[in-house]
Amino acid sequence: MSHRTEASLLVAAAFALFISNAAAQTPKPAAVRGLPSPAAAASGQPSLFAGPRGRVYLSWVERLAGKRFALRFSAREGAGWSPARTVAEGENWFVNWADFPSVVALPDGSLAAHWLVRRGAGVYSYDVKVSRSFDGGLTWAEPLTPHRDGTESEHGFVSMFPAPGPLLGAVWLDGREMKQPEGGGHGEGHAHGSMTLRYAAVARDGRLTSEQLLDARVCECCQTSAATTSEGTLVVYRDRSDKEVRDIYYTRLTRDGRWSEPRAVHADGWRLDGCPVNGPSVAARGRHAAVAWFTMADGSPRVRVAFSKDAGATFGPPVGADDGDPLGRADVLVLEDGSAVVCWLERTKDGAEVRARRLRPDGTRGPSLTVAAPGASRSSGFPQMAPDRGRLLFAWTSPQGVMTAEADVPR
Repeated sequence: MSHRTEASLLVAAAFALFISNAAAQTPKPAAVRGLPSPAAAASGQPSLFAGPRGRVYLSWVERLAGKRFALRFSAREGAGWSPARTVAEGENWFVNWADFPSVVALPDGSLAAHWLVRRGAGVYSYDVKVSRSFDGGLTWAEPLTPHRDGTESEHGFVSMFPAPGPLLGAVWLDGREMKQPEGGGHGEGHAHGSMTLRYAAVARDGRLTSEQLLDARVCECCQTSAATTSEGTLVVYRDRSDKEVRDIYYTRLTRDGRWSEPRAVHADGWRLDGCPVNGPSVAARGRHAAVAWFTMADGSPRVRVAFSKDAGATFGPPVGADDGDPLGRADVLVLEDGSAVVCWLERTKDGAEVRARRLRPDGTRGPSLTVAAPGASRSSGFPQMAPDRGRLLFAWTSPQGVMTAEADVPR
């Protein structure tokens, strides 16, 4: 063998070893696997919730015959979902792509559900209904209304969570201070005045306690979100200043039952003469917390995530999460190491995709993962995400109804 041939073989072997090592060190894309959905074709408005014991619950709304609707739910079971069960059904429901019901699990083993029922003639006049189940969802108590103002106004965008007591806590957007135009209703817009953020706690026997105004002026139709930290509950929402700045704010409920003064997660300075219908999401694990939200403060659409290492007492500077042209509708969860996974809708030439990405507090971004392509319309709703035994679960609305999938945690 000539020296030249031997040298060429050594170079080829070294290059092959380099390629092999590089391939081994390059993170493989997370695999997405579709799961048969427990929801019927005429379904939408999914919500995912990971309970305190790790079990994941999926809820959704199904359209029935005539003008009736049903709130159904299912739990993660084995490699799929348990048979669907019905929480409630009715005719006079307010069903909306952005203001959707939920089912949550509490530390005492009970379940709580909420949905929306119209009140009066106004397009956006509706009440919150809350029900509890103490037998795993086999039966549900008579629903109650956590607000007692009695006005024909908007009450919605609810977040439920365990409160000190132990009680069921709920926050919602409350329109009792908004003036309704004569004749009832207000077309496709909202009434004039200030939307408020309010709180109430519900005892096991249905008694309301601790009713409180948390913020006297908030954005009219952006979702609220709540997460339990090691030091209490963290609630996030979109505020509305007198100068129409609509940044993301937070308030904390401590274990002694006190709420903190609202503060901005980050001063984006987004001024907008109207609601973007694009609320924030918060998740927590111990003292680690993360908030994800959409903004166009700089004239460009952005999905941002801010991290906290002290249970939401303070937040660091936000990290960009999107791929350059997001529609928003973000959801977030926190992993054991304090990093976060955020999912959102990213605009594409053919519509929009549900994407997910892992982020770290130091700004390190993993590759984005494409979960589904439901489209960019309002009917696509808000994609949902939850942790499940070391993997991720996703739910979204497609033309075929509520769909679900699981994926490896992105690197």
